[in-house]
Amino acid sequence: MHAMNDPNPLPIRRRFTELEAPPALRGLQLHHAECGAAAAPPVLLLHQTPRSWAEYRAVLPRLGASLRAIAPDTPGFGDSDPLPGAATIEGWAAALVALLDALGLERVDLVGHHTGGVIAVEIAAGWPQRVGRIVLSSTPLVDAALRAERARRPPIDEVLPQPDGSHLAALWQRRQGFYPRDRPDLLHAFVLDALKVGERLEQGHRAVANYRMEDRLDRVTQPVLVLRAGADPFAAPHADALAARLADARVHEIADGMVPLPDQLPQAFADSVLGFLRPCS
Repeated sequence: MHAMNDPNPLPIRRRFTELEAPPALRGLQLHHAECGAAAAPPVLLLHQTPRSWAEYRAVLPRLGASLRAIAPDTPGFGDSDPLPGAATIEGWAAALVALLDALGLERVDLVGHHTGGVIAVEIAAGWPQRVGRIVLSSTPLVDAALRAERARRPPIDEVLPQPDGSHLAALWQRRQGFYPRDRPDLLHAFVLDALKVGERLEQGHRAVANYRMEDRLDRVTQPVLVLRAGADPFAAPHADALAARLADARVHEIADGMVPLPDQLPQAFADSVLGFLRPCS
């Protein structure tokens, strides 16, 4: 197994938080994991579809040495309740801001990977006073061209349950070409999270495809690091164009990074995040 080098990693704490406001989200229970001192600068880590906080399991202790690193399960994923209505980027962003309220956090840095990066854009655009620096990892530029391309493409992860269980192999094989050949543990983690989502498996991809990011990017004025995974064919081509649409952005590449970047290369990922969020530390 690809364990952390630190023989005594910082502990990861997990909890459920029941949202109290706004009224439409009252009673929604969100799950998150966190690592680091409660008084340390907070950073919110948002996962890709259809993963969970576990995408950051190896990253959390690496960030927790100097930050309060918080990795929630997006509503409808992992152990978090789904939204009461349709799954949308805007709805997820509102729920995660409500989580910040419930945790008493006025301002945070944001890290988002794939779908998590799209949600981070919406949080930064809609609640700019709540956001410091932002890391957009493998984040697509969602515009009319991407929406048209997604409309023509078959579902990304959706498989129909089969009596003989062959859909489990199909789910594995859908992603296999985008994961390192020598890391079946990463695909195993993906399948576990995907099975937990169940019939909502495709909701994150649909929410991304329906989001009008081009209408929101000019509202993102915070400093941004666009983190490009060089071997991710879905997101790597978007990095330069996304950075060009932002007021204050630069691109950093992890050349060997693939779709599961945070749990594939947690040290390189954490080093990139820390180098941007805490450049003087």
